[in-house]
Amino acid sequence: MKALMYGWEFPPHILGGLGTASYGLTKGMSLQPDMDITFVMPKPWGDEDTSFLRLIGMCNTPVAWRDVNMEFVNERVGKFMEPQLYFDLRDHIYADFNYMNPNELGCIGFSGRYPDNLLDEINNYSVVAGVIARTIPCDVIHSHDWLTYPAGIHSKQITGKPLVVHVHATDFDRSRGNVNPTVYGIEKDGMDNADHIITVSNLTRNTVIDKYHQDPRKVTTVHNAVEPMSSTITAIQSKKGTKDKVVTFLGRITMQKGPEYFVEAAARVLSKTKNVRFVMAGNGDMMNQMIRLAARRGISDRFHFTGFMKGTQVYEVLKSSDVYVMPSVSEPFGISPLEAMQCGVPTIISKQSGCAEILEKAIKTDYWDIDAMADAMYSIITYPAMYEYLKVEGKNEVDQITWEKAGLKVRNIYNQLINK
Repeated sequence: MKALMYGWEFPPHILGGLGTASYGLTKGMSLQPDMDITFVMPKPWGDEDTSFLRLIGMCNTPVAWRDVNMEFVNERVGKFMEPQLYFDLRDHIYADFNYMNPNELGCIGFSGRYPDNLLDEINNYSVVAGVIARTIPCDVIHSHDWLTYPAGIHSKQITGKPLVVHVHATDFDRSRGNVNPTVYGIEKDGMDNADHIITVSNLTRNTVIDKYHQDPRKVTTVHNAVEPMSSTITAIQSKKGTKDKVVTFLGRITMQKGPEYFVEAAARVLSKTKNVRFVMAGNGDMMNQMIRLAARRGISDRFHFTGFMKGTQVYEVLKSSDVYVMPSVSEPFGISPLEAMQCGVPTIISKQSGCAEILEKAIKTDYWDIDAMADAMYSIITYPAMYEYLKVEGKNEVDQITWEKAGLKVRNIYNQLINK
């Protein structure tokens, strides 16, 4: 089974859960003996783990030549390609397309991030997908999140192969309902053209069906999972350095993640006890606002803002925590609570998160119920029996939630599409 996957992030250079999920799913699927995965991303950095898949960068894929009558050896696929000007294929579809001039090798540059001209990069990505689809044999096309849906559609048109779109989030989650019509249009176009849609939770499945008007028979939930801890991560020790209890928020500091509810709940906890510190690990457009809110609540001396964390830094923070909190307003899934529980950290999550559908050994509150959230924090740091129960049973639970199992569900969808 040959899968051509389009993605935007891949560890260790990630800015959110999309890269973590892409890595986990592909690695889990690679355990299937006949699974052959080619993963395409805008810009690899050269230090990605490619032991279980083939990684291709759009930035390294030639799309144009100065002399269209010459032949060009594409070393990445090991054969000659007839010269074609692919950049005409998807001009002016999703953006006011300002074509980036190819370099001397005929390649388009990509930032590898989420730049201000993101729509141009998405369109350029879909253009280069024309080259990829013509040169990489596949049985199924799999597009991760809205940024790669245009590339998936283009590849389906070229190859005639079935298209799976993987909805890791929708703009309804990111915007708290203030949906960007352009983004919504790209999302819906991808879903309309997909042969099957995978969602990361039933919460997201319902959004896809209700807000994007998709046939329920074509939408399947495959919950995310967690990667087994490596020996390097297992060896990480707590760097707490204080006898105070530590309660942690880790993620993008944006309105989707509900950081203000974490700060307000922290203020309530600190009104009862002073032997606790609060950590907000991450970055985002609400960071300065949260710093000011902590100051207004008079808790700045017990609040720590670390900035963006990645790689082993994430596990250093988790292992130094006594409680992990994810108060998301609308979270399609949320892998970080699983990572926290894997580290033996008692966890509090919002009922408005996809992972709440599969986690039983985490405390669940409504994101807006700061009193309930504060009570849960206080109880965990105050009652050792409660702390120990959530620590042990939480780890036992998430150790059974594996990417290998998720990969088998995805493979079953592939098989059904191909047999169909």
